[in-house]
Amino acid sequence: MDVEESMDVEESLELSADPLSFARSYQLEALENAMKRNTIVFLETGSGKTLIAIMLLRSYAHLLRKPSRLIAVFLVPQVVLVNQQAAALEMHTDLKVGTYWGDKGVDFWDRDIWEKEIEKYEVLVMTPQILLDNLRHSFFKLSMIKVLIMDECHHARGRYPYASIMREFYHCQLKSGNICLPRILGMTASPIKTKGGNDELSYWKNIDELETILNSKVYTVASASVLAEYVPFSTPKFRLFRHTDIQFPMHSCLTERVEILHDKHVRELKLLDLEDSTAESVRKNLSKVKLALEYCLSELGVWLAAKAALSFYSNETDLFSWGNVDAMGETVKNFCLDTFQEFSPYLPTDPNWSIGVDLEGNINKGLLTAKVVSLIELLLEYRDLKDLRCIVFVQRIITAVVLQSLLSDLLPRNNSWKTKYIAGNSNHLQNQSRKKQNEIIEEFRKGEVNIIVATSILEEGLDVQSCNVVIRFDPSSTVCSFIQSRGRARKHNSEYILMVKSGDSKTHSRLQKYLASGDIMRKESLSHASHACVPLESDMQGDFYRVESTGAIVTLSSSVSLVYFYCSRLPSDGLVLSTHFKHSLLLLFVNCLIKAQCLVFISYRYFKPTPRWDFNTGTLYLPKSCPIQSICVEGNPKILKQIACLEACKRFHKMGALTDNLVPDIVLEEDYIQDPESQPYEDEQPGYVPAEMVGSFRPNEIYHCYLIELKPDFQYEIPVHDVVIGMKCELETDVENMQLDLQVGRGSLAVSLKYFGVIQLNPEQVRWCRRFQVTLFKILIDHKLKDMSEVFDQPHLPENVGVEYLLLPATTMDRRPLIIDWDSVTSILFPCGKFRQGHNSCKSPNYLNSKNGPVCSCMIKNSLVYTPHNGHVYCIMAILDDMNGNSVLKLRNGADITYKKYFEVNHGTNLQYANQPLLKGRKIFQVKNYLLSRQPKEKEQSNAYVELPPEMCSIIMSPISTSTLYSFSFVPSIMHRLESLLIAANLKRMYSDHGTQNVSIPTMKVLEALTTKKCQEKFHFESLETLGDSFLKYAACQHLFKSFQSNHEGFLSVKKDRIVSNVALCRLGCEHQIPGFIRDECFDPKTWIVPGDISTNSKLQEETLCNTTKIYVSKTRNLKSKRVADVVEALIGAFLSTGGEIEAIKFMNWIGIKVEFAFVPYERHFQVHAEKHVNIRRLESMLNYSFRNPSLLVEALTHGSYMLPEIPTCYQRLEFLGDAVLDYLVTTHLYKEHPGMSPGLLTDMRSASVNNDCYALSAIKVGLHKHILHLSRQLHKDIAAAVQNFERLPLEATFGWDSECPLPKVLGDVIESLAGAILVDSGYNKETVFRSIRPLLEPLVTPQTVKLHPAHELNKFVQKRHFGTNKPVRSSKNGLASYTIEVEANGVTFKHTSTAKDKKTAKKVACKNVLKSLKEAFNSN
Repeated sequence: MDVEESMDVEESLELSADPLSFARSYQLEALENAMKRNTIVFLETGSGKTLIAIMLLRSYAHLLRKPSRLIAVFLVPQVVLVNQQAAALEMHTDLKVGTYWGDKGVDFWDRDIWEKEIEKYEVLVMTPQILLDNLRHSFFKLSMIKVLIMDECHHARGRYPYASIMREFYHCQLKSGNICLPRILGMTASPIKTKGGNDELSYWKNIDELETILNSKVYTVASASVLAEYVPFSTPKFRLFRHTDIQFPMHSCLTERVEILHDKHVRELKLLDLEDSTAESVRKNLSKVKLALEYCLSELGVWLAAKAALSFYSNETDLFSWGNVDAMGETVKNFCLDTFQEFSPYLPTDPNWSIGVDLEGNINKGLLTAKVVSLIELLLEYRDLKDLRCIVFVQRIITAVVLQSLLSDLLPRNNSWKTKYIAGNSNHLQNQSRKKQNEIIEEFRKGEVNIIVATSILEEGLDVQSCNVVIRFDPSSTVCSFIQSRGRARKHNSEYILMVKSGDSKTHSRLQKYLASGDIMRKESLSHASHACVPLESDMQGDFYRVESTGAIVTLSSSVSLVYFYCSRLPSDGLVLSTHFKHSLLLLFVNCLIKAQCLVFISYRYFKPTPRWDFNTGTLYLPKSCPIQSICVEGNPKILKQIACLEACKRFHKMGALTDNLVPDIVLEEDYIQDPESQPYEDEQPGYVPAEMVGSFRPNEIYHCYLIELKPDFQYEIPVHDVVIGMKCELETDVENMQLDLQVGRGSLAVSLKYFGVIQLNPEQVRWCRRFQVTLFKILIDHKLKDMSEVFDQPHLPENVGVEYLLLPATTMDRRPLIIDWDSVTSILFPCGKFRQGHNSCKSPNYLNSKNGPVCSCMIKNSLVYTPHNGHVYCIMAILDDMNGNSVLKLRNGADITYKKYFEVNHGTNLQYANQPLLKGRKIFQVKNYLLSRQPKEKEQSNAYVELPPEMCSIIMSPISTSTLYSFSFVPSIMHRLESLLIAANLKRMYSDHGTQNVSIPTMKVLEALTTKKCQEKFHFESLETLGDSFLKYAACQHLFKSFQSNHEGFLSVKKDRIVSNVALCRLGCEHQIPGFIRDECFDPKTWIVPGDISTNSKLQEETLCNTTKIYVSKTRNLKSKRVADVVEALIGAFLSTGGEIEAIKFMNWIGIKVEFAFVPYERHFQVHAEKHVNIRRLESMLNYSFRNPSLLVEALTHGSYMLPEIPTCYQRLEFLGDAVLDYLVTTHLYKEHPGMSPGLLTDMRSASVNNDCYALSAIKVGLHKHILHLSRQLHKDIAAAVQNFERLPLEATFGWDSECPLPKVLGDVIESLAGAILVDSGYNKETVFRSIRPLLEPLVTPQTVKLHPAHELNKFVQKRHFGTNKPVRSSKNGLASYTIEVEANGVTFKHTSTAKDKKTAKKVACKNVLKSLKEAFNSN
């Protein structure tokens, strides 16, 4: 028993058929065959082959259901079929179905992502290249696939993925004795894809080849009559048309003119001074357009040839993707326009003329060919058909485009038919999106579109059962094409019409054979059904490379695409790939390069990192950034390039440039960054309260007392006095020495904290203190007396944990060392009936009647009262002996009224003691956020003071001075700052407890790093973040530069992003609980937790920090992940600014950023005679530095386009390092040189100093551009233009914002690469680098000379004045970027559109012009 038979026996033992009740007899028979052995189901289109596949999957379902690791894979040749087949599977099975195609980015998925898909889904529907790639990369194993279904399996020929899957994997494992292979089910309407043959033997030979490659036997029905009962067959008809050549003189003349125009535009290419590759791409596209126009002229007529020329010119159909390249776009469009003008004299000029009026006359004039007219007449024969659904098949895309245009213009005159076209992207000529194609198909299904003119893209898979007419405008080229297009007509009594030229017996005979081919193929398949499959002779012996650890494989045929794919991921110059481009077009682009078809033209401005094959020497030359420069091989000339590419793949893998899954190393790194599921983050983050402020009131508690000393720099009638804080624990030194200035509207209030000593309080004293502070703060904050019963009536101290510390009035200096003013504290006892205590000292008591009853006047003065008639609280400052209830009150309207009458009229109260003197009351002071960086000037309210009858007042606290109340209004802001400092101290302690000794960083500096701009305080983290960002970038770059000396700059950049990206920093911050420490909200006193207030303290939740210290969560707040990353950078900056690089490195290592600063020699395995390539003496003089290794100077000046073998590298790695070190050096210099600058200013100064435009101008200024080694014609032109523009700039234009001409990035790059070269050559001496490069950058920016980028300055200008802005309008055409900025200011629109070679320059110039207009309009500097 052979391997295949043993597999079949095993399968039959464990499977049982699961047919559907409505399955037809032949479908059940096919299912039975498929369960026994690998099967190719050969049945007509519409016969239900998909249902057979569904029933097979249902039979295997018990082996596929999760948690099984086995899957089924359903392959379809076109993307449009993925969702169609997946929908059928989901309808008829309960299996979980996943769908995959290139635009989903699957080409860039790694093993982990595919593992998740396999864990989630049981059937994977995909295009075959995806499975082939996954098998080659060993992300999939063939043994895990239980069922493999191949739709339209006739494609399994040559290098098509179906054949490669079988040849590279299935047959190899079958031959090795592996029995864990998938059940194969192929489905086709024609097992033959070729033109067939002249006899049955040639048909069988083709079928036998398909059976062999798929290791399957064909199942089919005995005759078409078996299917006829279920499947409607269209009636084939021949439509003969009389071919009439276009008048010879006209045709000959026009053809000759098109040729002359083509040659003219090709010659003009030489005048454009293009790169060779660009010029070749333009020539190819010109030739393709010329051939297309000549075809239209001969086969369709002058009218449609002119339509084609206009279509190409207007680029309406996106037939060629040349729009992004100026030279290519303009040249081809000009050729099309010239051609149209040549056609124009032969077109009717009468405005009333119509193409459809005289069809015969149009033929005679050559406007239309007889073939086109025959199609029109044929369609008009169906004008009475109620619901026409017709597909017209053509061979060429341009034919589909112009025929659709003609039919859309002509047919609606006779009926309401709507015509559209669908064309595939074969050879990448057409850019009709798949979404657009699907929309048209859906409109066709619904009857909203009646006619589709289509290329072969619609031959396969489109399921439109209502299609009733199929017309072959161009004859089918193969048996398969014939059968499939015929099968599109699915409706009963549908027609299949073959248009053939009269007298074309060869085509007529071929189509007759195609009509009979179905019966021949069925007969041959059935006659050989009993024969076993012949084993496929493997042609892979020695022609592949396999990674033993994973099983990943690269073959001769796949090695070329892998090498090109690897090179496409190398750093390039002038092209930035968006994520969308990477995921949807990159492999298409790679295939274009492989085939040398640059029709989808991608603009690498100066060079593209592609391999170059020299057939004569058998050498594969690789880009400079490759770890290998060239590979020379010998062998069969036909496959010599493949041999070289396979050898390159082997070497790439052995040196780590390809992973063990044979994926470029950079792709693996990018996957880590781009996978969103690997970096989860919740915006809801805790807000911490320090444990020092949390506890419970206990009897006989010991308190550490701190004195808050208040010293105003302003004069005010109400003085301030000190406040006492009672803490349960002693504070750290730099916290207990806290000093700050509060911004009071009248001036500044200096606050300092001093340790006083320890006191012990008994339970009653603690109760008094708690009641005092809760009452006082609730009144100060709310300005109303709410229900205070829980404070007044509580007999015991609460034992629950909450924010608990004491805030008490301090005694005056003459009463110390007694520090607590107990008279004020016990003022809270007045409502408890103890107000008579302490009256013995009153020599002449004078009682006034209040809401509390008779009260001595000395107790009313300096009291806090509540007035129920208006719900307000006042502090009583004096007794007005000269005023009573009968005194006159002057109202705002000028009227006079007595106080007694006033209270009677306005409050319905009749004063009983009108003769009592009135009280002078003052409204309670407002509690504000006095930490704000700006505080509006405070004016005394006109109604701040009022006169109150004593009988209208209920005394809350007495005696308590107005000074105490005023002083306590500042306390919430002071305590918020103290709480913030304690939070920062906790973070510092958590860091130091993990083995980091001698942490000298001030707690205030840590707090600065934790404070965001939203807090609106005098300080925030922006300067420290800028400093930390620059150091982090430098530390990471120098570490990677030393650690990965053989890897290219692109790999290093991705590695760096893994370290410094916001995602990475946020993750590390969260792992160390950083979010809870961040202060990201402006302080609001109304939300301040009053110590001892049980109504708010119940929300605290205990949490443990990573050093086992307790901390408490008071709330959660929305905190963006970028904010966490920013704070991590700011903390690095804080440690750097106070402790130097060593402390910064220690902190980075603690948080998880592992970098080393140890010296590592720069290994370079080649020798360069530097003096042969650059002027060493001149350059060293310019840089004021002598190189120990001059070859570093050569490397720093070598551009990637300089493809000379003696210099096997370019400046990109040194640029990577130099960019980081220059950024760090300049940022550090600015930070140290200008201490005390506002937090945002450092960011603006850094932005103005550290940018490519600034560096580029510096390079031109010193003549460095003359020393760059390159071989790019375009770069030479751009540098020349930049130099000319530089000469026109004003002398003060230093930072690049003034230049309205794009500055080549290369100019800035060499400044950075030279910095990198000096850093390496000097043994990583940063001071040497700055000493050398600084003169090139002079004058450096200062706070006085800094200029903002126009976009940033415009944004600030608009925000400050609250102007409106419209969304910028961006566009790109002919290689130029346009940018429109629009601002709405006081009803006037300020708008400017700028066009430049790049978007960055266009945006800068547009913003600059709008800003200039705004400043002129509003007289602003």
